Amino acid sequence: MDKSEKIALFLGVCMLSLFFFAVLISAKVFKQDVPECITPDQIFTEGELVEIEPGKLYQLKYLSKMWAFEPAEVTIPVGSDVDIYLASQDVVHGFYLRGTNVNMMAVPGALNKKSMHFSKPGIYPIYCHEYCGTGHQFMKGKIIVTP
Repeated sequence: MDKSEKIALFLGVCMLSLFFFAVLISAKVFKQDVPECITPDQIFTEGELVEIEPGKLYQLKYLSKMWAFEPAEVTIPVGSDVDIYLASQDVVHGFYLRGTNVNMMAVPGALNKKSMHFSKPGIYPIYCHEYCGTGHQFMKGKIIVTP
């Protein structure tokens, strides 16, 4: 092997190691994880908040459609654990919950799930971050966490 090939191989291995280290740091230190993608028998057709354990555990079914999230506004108490399920009725939409690490894609025919613990009261705006048509800028929602 030529000297320049050895240097290129060494740099490639170093960069790959750095990349894996960055992913590990992101997963462990910043608690970033990948949303689960569930292949359901039937995707829900209406968004709703389902209380599993009163005041503690909720299932939040979000339906994204042109150009709204359903339900548009949800109120839960602080300290709640919420399993967020996301489906799309029509096209690909984005789902970004500001102030958290919840960032998902709503793909027609698929169901995404992300679990979240809301430890601070406040208003958490939801934005669509994937261009979905002419009314995309109006596609918003919010989760209100009350003390």
